Amino acid sequence: MAGEGDLKLLGMVVSPFVVRVRMALHLKGVSYEYIEQDLFNKGELLLKYNPVHKKVPVLIHNGKPICESLAIVQYVDEALAASSPSILPADPHDRAVGRFWAAYVDDKFFPAWIGIMRAETEEDRAKKMSETAAVVEQLEAALAQCSNGKAFFSGDSVGYLDIAVGCNLFWLDAMRKMFGVVVIDAARTPVLAAWADRFKESDVGKEVLPDGDIAVEYAKKIQAYRAAAAASK
Repeated sequence: MAGEGDLKLLGMVVSPFVVRVRMALHLKGVSYEYIEQDLFNKGELLLKYNPVHKKVPVLIHNGKPICESLAIVQYVDEALAASSPSILPADPHDRAVGRFWAAYVDDKFFPAWIGIMRAETEEDRAKKMSETAAVVEQLEAALAQCSNGKAFFSGDSVGYLDIAVGCNLFWLDAMRKMFGVVVIDAARTPVLAAWADRFKESDVGKEVLPDGDIAVEYAKKIQAYRAAAAASK
């Protein structure tokens, strides 16, 4: 992988937003130092380089921080490894459409599946699943719009919108293992389900996407933390 000066990534292995940035760096073939963060005990580096939100990911390039995953991905694409293929579409309209749907993923899709995770009853989880299904159907429509019938959102190969959506897939696997729910259902959204399978088998999917068991372990840790906090009140 190519060197691009002093490049560090502050992250957390179970964060889909961190995974998104790692996917972008992988696609560009850029080497970097990864520094795992404990969000229960935030360290000096994180507080120094992201004093506003105090969260990951943070990319530090030659001492200068860039925060928020979509902004970092665009920075990686524009500022690093210029000889590598672009992550964002070259056409201005396609690039704008990709940014629109990436924002939709973070504004609608991520909160939807988080709602399933946090549901306290089966009834509430079923309601959240119904709400999430409507969001997923919009992503199926976005795939049809952006891919032009090809394998990925970006066409023949993985690109910006693919990693914007795909970074969430390991958590969907975790929810299937924990609750028996299928968020991207082949019966309801077959094109998106087929895309998800292809993405997991792509080079970036195999190399960067964590195993769902890692997310399951973290979810159990959070559950235990919340239970202990509730018991201490």
